[in-house]
Amino acid sequence: MTERVVNVLYIDCDSLRADHLGCYGYDRDTSPTIDALAERGRRFENHYASDTPCLPSRTALFTGRFGFHTGVMNHGGLNADPRPIGSRRDFRGLGDFHTWPEAMDRAGYDTALISPFPSRHGAYHVLDGFNEWIDTGENGRETAEEVSAAATAWLDDTGGDDWYLHLNFWDPHTPYRTPLSYGNPFADEPAPEWLTDETIAAHRDLPGPFSARDLHFYWSGVGPEESPAVKDRMPDEIRDREDFGHLVDGYDTGIRYMDDHIGALLDVLDERDALAETLIVVTADHGESLGERNVYADHATADELTVNLPLIIAGPGVEPGVDTELRYHLDLPPTVVEFIGGEPGPRWDGTSFADALTGTDATAGGRTHVVTSTAAWAVERTVRWDNYLLVRTFHDAYKDLPPTQLFDVESDPHLTTDLAEAKPGVVDRGIRHLDTWKSERLMDTARDRAGGNPDAPRSPADPLWEVLTGDGPFHPDGLDEYLDRLRATGRSDHAETLEGTKGFVTQNWPANDR
Repeated sequence: MTERVVNVLYIDCDSLRADHLGCYGYDRDTSPTIDALAERGRRFENHYASDTPCLPSRTALFTGRFGFHTGVMNHGGLNADPRPIGSRRDFRGLGDFHTWPEAMDRAGYDTALISPFPSRHGAYHVLDGFNEWIDTGENGRETAEEVSAAATAWLDDTGGDDWYLHLNFWDPHTPYRTPLSYGNPFADEPAPEWLTDETIAAHRDLPGPFSARDLHFYWSGVGPEESPAVKDRMPDEIRDREDFGHLVDGYDTGIRYMDDHIGALLDVLDERDALAETLIVVTADHGESLGERNVYADHATADELTVNLPLIIAGPGVEPGVDTELRYHLDLPPTVVEFIGGEPGPRWDGTSFADALTGTDATAGGRTHVVTSTAAWAVERTVRWDNYLLVRTFHDAYKDLPPTQLFDVESDPHLTTDLAEAKPGVVDRGIRHLDTWKSERLMDTARDRAGGNPDAPRSPADPLWEVLTGDGPFHPDGLDEYLDRLRATGRSDHAETLEGTKGFVTQNWPANDR
């Protein structure tokens, strides 16, 4: 490091997908503040969550460990809490398994979290290592104005340097609810062209929560308890491209509104002569599907638009440019800690890419492939390598998804064409990647290395399979009521299938092995 990083500001934007930011090529002006940071900093194109959605993702980030090792892959039940450390737990905490905030504290930083996340998800384990926690109190319905005001007040009270502030914005998270007074900056702009009326019509024949016909699961329309902003910014169903445009406008307006308030917060830092000494990280816990695989306005699956996260890092010592290496979000803890001159946790699964940030070695810490697990809605495990994404689905959250899908994410970024039958050899390669990855995680535990811990209860069991053999993914519920809705809306064939499968997906072999 050639310049000292005095402060670290981590801006955690819930449900922010990369391709709806200008700096990632989006044609709408959603993100002038974030784009300006990207211009003077480093933008990452292949930055993936190891676990999704919210609770698994942030647990992996703060612990620096795969959900496979912590056990956290669900939003409720056994796999919503980390497995105890066991005999490794010391008097003050987690010993060698200490968290990223704890490492920042050990490096001499005043650590603070401004977020409702611990109370929203009962995720109090993420507070380990934070000196201060401010709950903004709206359970994830906070507006960007409220969050930036809380951050400004914290900066007023702190008044010093050497701080690490982790800040959550929630505006892109469904339901879309930007204050009506903000208007719609994109009212006269067309929606993305990739989604056609023909595709929407096909989606409407299919089942599933957040599908075109069941945008609000098995309810018809936006719930009566929702605010006027939600009712204005979200349609009741997706019938055609007009409804799709309505939905995308709601999402994009949330991004622009959030971006404005991020800009206001950076102005506050600039006024205090602190901006030039602050390392700024802008990223997300997961992205958002907006029609891909017939998922609208949610993050229920483990596919490209949900697991490929935006990441912009700017500040002293950062070499501007674009990074194309495959990386995990849990690589951020060792990277930031090394970058500020601290000591990364010895039992983290992440790999530092600090040398890539400084421009010393652009490929430092790069991966040959990355694997994502999800088990709160759908239960899926995916692998991204080369230009391919392989998705294996074990529980489809009532969506009638096939067991194995393959997509070319470079030529088909919206996942419109499943290549699994056409490219069985590539499918084989992807399944081998998944099998090898799982074996490596099991070996971590057997050899007592990285994030593996043989002392943890239930280790080395794969928590994805614990979810499947236990109570299942947390969110799919109301099956009987949903079966009634399917039958009432002309989808009885799907109701009959779902009544038998309960959402569980029977696996099959790739085509060339049958």
